[in-house]
Amino acid sequence: MIDASCSIKACAAFYGDEADAMEAYLKAGEKRALELDNRGPISFGEDGKLCPSIREAYSKYGFYVFENVIDDEELKDIEEDLKHLRTQFPTGPESLTNAKGEPAMNAESKSLTLVWSKPLGDPLGGTELANGRHQIKMFEPEAATDAPPAVPLILLGSLQFSDACLRTYAHPELLKVAENIHGKDFAPFNEALFIKEPGIGAAVSWHQDGVTHWDNPDFDEDIHGFNFMVQVYGSTAVNGVWVVPGTHKVGKIDIKELVAEAGSERLEGAVPIVCNPGDAIICNRQLLHGSFPNCGYEQRVTVNFGFHRRSSVLGTQGGGIHSESQVFTEEIIQRRARSIGYAIDARKQKYPLETPYSYEPFESTNTSFVWNEEARKDLKDYNLEDLSI
Repeated sequence: MIDASCSIKACAAFYGDEADAMEAYLKAGEKRALELDNRGPISFGEDGKLCPSIREAYSKYGFYVFENVIDDEELKDIEEDLKHLRTQFPTGPESLTNAKGEPAMNAESKSLTLVWSKPLGDPLGGTELANGRHQIKMFEPEAATDAPPAVPLILLGSLQFSDACLRTYAHPELLKVAENIHGKDFAPFNEALFIKEPGIGAAVSWHQDGVTHWDNPDFDEDIHGFNFMVQVYGSTAVNGVWVVPGTHKVGKIDIKELVAEAGSERLEGAVPIVCNPGDAIICNRQLLHGSFPNCGYEQRVTVNFGFHRRSSVLGTQGGGIHSESQVFTEEIIQRRARSIGYAIDARKQKYPLETPYSYEPFESTNTSFVWNEEARKDLKDYNLEDLSI
């Protein structure tokens, strides 16, 4: 596991009079996280079902750390792709060109792609953005004087910009986990990169992801879906996502009240998701979670992609966060699912000796996909139809 002790001290120093309390909180959270019984390799029984102990731990805590999912070859592939992608980023929030003066990767995008923040800021907290689900603003430390004026925090619609992320999206074991959680007709949700550079990476305020089904008479712990979070460089108590285990079962939470009870944003019982490069976390979208600004020395890049039960999205009026609010029809779901089809074929081309995942909605309709330049064009702005609930 990554030794984040130096980063913990560096991070705590930004908190002034609260430095000792912050250091103690980070260390205690890290210790509790590593004591939980919710990490290990992906494991299936002979019947193809997810190992019962994994399913039980995921249900109990709302998250599970799958260890060593992405091998070194694929990790290197992702790292190289992301390094190139960064050279194509615009120079700032208002820019359409990269550092070389060329059109940026999102210059012609109709959909929202990059979410920016001031260094060590919290751009969503305490605002009405994302339906106001980020109810409180996290502490925003002062960044170094030589920090850039704005830093990227989230890249949305990532599959259209990164072939490596597209291939990882079709990892057969992860898709098999999705099938086990949400059934063979599981539906896609949203894909993104979360970028937390050392010393400047922004915070994401405490929140729950779900929007549409809190008052649903059939409400249960899985109704708003989950996200996979593949870690490229690993995750620590300083740069990682923090969660409050078990909160995915309790419904919509008054976060302002929790913060008031805790006396600060250091929520009681929270733990960081601590893991190594190549690990993949499954995280329930109803779980209360957030992240502190990355005042430490390690970077985090998370390849994030989520899935839903088809019954949760079919016929549902979308939440309007990741896409325009609309009623999700079978046609819209099937069209949005083309990302899965393209990803499966792209992965098959890269890893021909691997058994590819077979997605039942395509198999039952004899629908096939080929990843090529025409497919790349077809994925442009695909996230305009993210199935946001």
